[in-house]
Amino acid sequence: MSVEQVRTYLDRWNRGKDVVEMDLSTATVELAAAALGVMPARIAKSISLRDSSDSAMIIVTAGDMKVDNRKFRDRFGFKPRMLSSEEALEFTGHAIGGVCPFALPPAVTVYLDNSMKRFTTVFPACGSGNSLIELTLAELEEYSQCSGWVDVCIERN
Repeated sequence: MSVEQVRTYLDRWNRGKDVVEMDLSTATVELAAAALGVMPARIAKSISLRDSSDSAMIIVTAGDMKVDNRKFRDRFGFKPRMLSSEEALEFTGHAIGGVCPFALPPAVTVYLDNSMKRFTTVFPACGSGNSLIELTLAELEEYSQCSGWVDVCIERN
């Protein structure tokens, strides 16, 4: 199960025990925010996209944001294309609703969007549609082994 892979992965930082599995679904921003009693923006949403080399990339953004096509193209040089649910599982090892920036295959690149910088802590998923962990931005940056911070998102309407 993917959540167990994430727990094992986070054990490198002695944080596997901090992964919370809820009785309620946390598979969407709205469900996760309701289950935790926090504002949706604090949910660290992992958006899985095809990259330019026929692999995948993940943009982790605040829950109230979405990828802006123009900003993304200006930053990466190609149009963003969401992975299908089958592709997400194939490329990341995580099913939609549990896609996260942890325990990923080496070919998957992770970027963190600046939209999260307004928060002290955020809540990314941990490999299943009912798991999450609260992390500081510094922890998220370290544990995700991200390739850097980007500005590729805009507020959802």
